[in-house]
Amino acid sequence: MAATSAVRRAGLESIVHSHPDFQLAGSFGSVASLVSFSHGTELDVIVIDSDSIPALLRDPMSDAAIVLLTAVSDARSIARLLRNKVRAILSRESDPDDVISAVYGAHDGLVLLSAPAAESLAAVYDGQPLEVETGLSEEITSRETDVLRMLAQGLVNKDIAKRLGISEHTVKFHISSIFDKLGASTRTEAVTLGIRRGLIPI
Repeated sequence: MAATSAVRRAGLESIVHSHPDFQLAGSFGSVASLVSFSHGTELDVIVIDSDSIPALLRDPMSDAAIVLLTAVSDARSIARLLRNKVRAILSRESDPDDVISAVYGAHDGLVLLSAPAAESLAAVYDGQPLEVETGLSEEITSRETDVLRMLAQGLVNKDIAKRLGISEHTVKFHISSIFDKLGASTRTEAVTLGIRRGLIPI
């Protein structure tokens, strides 16, 4: 991860260290230092706190998805970022659960935008295609499979969160993703479709 502000960098580090699924590979005070580090390291997701669009686009990083916390909100900059491996664009006021959900989503190939970023894009690109290569697969991830099987057991979000060591907000995010991938609208339907696809042992 990278953030020019030591305070914000410490906050992001705290989020990573507090989550059992995450491991901090490195923390840097500049995007340039992160780029140099990423060239020799296999990374899944990169979290960056920056308003410098040129710095983010100048040098290619690894194949990792990028979660960006930024004040940038103009549509054309956002579009350029989305075309360059940035998968989540959040405001700096995002709470820790939002950052955690964005990391999960970016890792799974989803594109996540803050409300201001989404509204800015809609104002310019509404009705026009914005080509973004997400690498998204409709396959259910291993974490989503865990959640789906717990749904089959009748567990509520609070119990699933406790068992997996994640927040209820993140559980809701996973359930929403499961619904989208399976084409389900209810928990019962998701479980039924999961059984049919062999995701839930019977």
